[in-house]
Amino acid sequence: MAETAQQGAEADTDEVREAHRFDVKRLEAYCRDAVDGFSGTLEVRQFSGGQSNPTFLLTSDGPRGTKRYVMRKKPPGVLLASAHQIDREYRVMKALADSDVPVPHMYALCEDDSVIGTAFYIMECLDGRVFRDSTMPESNEGERRAVYASLAENLAKLHKVDYEKVGLGDFGKPGNYFERQIGRWIKQYRGAQTADVPAMEELIKYLPAHIPDEQSVTIAHGDYRNGNVMFHPTETRMIAVLDWELCTIGHPLADVAYNCMYDLLGVAGGVGPIDRNLTPGIPTDAEFVAEYCRHAGRDGIADWNFYLAFSMFRLASISQGVYKRGLDGNASSERAMTLVDACANLANHAWATVQRPN
Repeated sequence: MAETAQQGAEADTDEVREAHRFDVKRLEAYCRDAVDGFSGTLEVRQFSGGQSNPTFLLTSDGPRGTKRYVMRKKPPGVLLASAHQIDREYRVMKALADSDVPVPHMYALCEDDSVIGTAFYIMECLDGRVFRDSTMPESNEGERRAVYASLAENLAKLHKVDYEKVGLGDFGKPGNYFERQIGRWIKQYRGAQTADVPAMEELIKYLPAHIPDEQSVTIAHGDYRNGNVMFHPTETRMIAVLDWELCTIGHPLADVAYNCMYDLLGVAGGVGPIDRNLTPGIPTDAEFVAEYCRHAGRDGIADWNFYLAFSMFRLASISQGVYKRGLDGNASSERAMTLVDACANLANHAWATVQRPN
């Protein structure tokens, strides 16, 4: 659940953490061969955000001037099955390069563990703004409204991409998305479980039995939210969608619900209930859904509570995995240990959501 950030360069970075250190000279030699335009000596710093795949700022000083890149790699240690698939992140962003969806330029993917110990990829370093706090406290009403309108519009653009035409026909199994996802996140949760969470047990029984009939199939980002997109330094124009680790061929409404749950309902990310009197311009989830539907050509979304509850359940499982990696000592961020109650809190919200009227 990485909060990929390329903005602010050194201001957003720290020294590489002990658990994530690697041979910089080996990486430098690899870049000289594989990264177009790379020259000089390499300096590496680690972005302070990031819970899943460690992310680094690479700076090269050479005869061609100073250049910056971003590297994402798998974390060290024993990993859960189907997690941290660096190659999938790289592949989907490369496939979307000529689409209407803004993505960074991809330079290289390395799946040879002998270079730095794990697989990694290198992409363009962009200058822009990432609004990690979904309430955007330093923005005015107009900027908040415009950013969320752009968030809805660009999500609709992603869902309109013909995944087969861009070469992603084998990127996931079309259809039965929620059946497969619920099974996956139950398995991931069981693999990382550290305590009994009654609401998770209720959801594990409820969700498979209440999947809506709609079978839309699109590219699904999987972690689409304000903290995982970048805007122009001064304009409300989105310049990159980031953190594609959970992307697959899936159901578009899973993305819509996740975005609303994470950014607008105050049940994730440590935001808490949102006071829109203090942050005017932040839409309600109903307003965001209406904006998305306008761009996506939809009349509305039925069974909304299911989609929200699924998103909370899924994030509960993800959060439990991050917390377990923290206990095991190989998390990408020291913040992993603050997620001790995240799984239970999200599960409780999800269980309450499915019991309210649609």
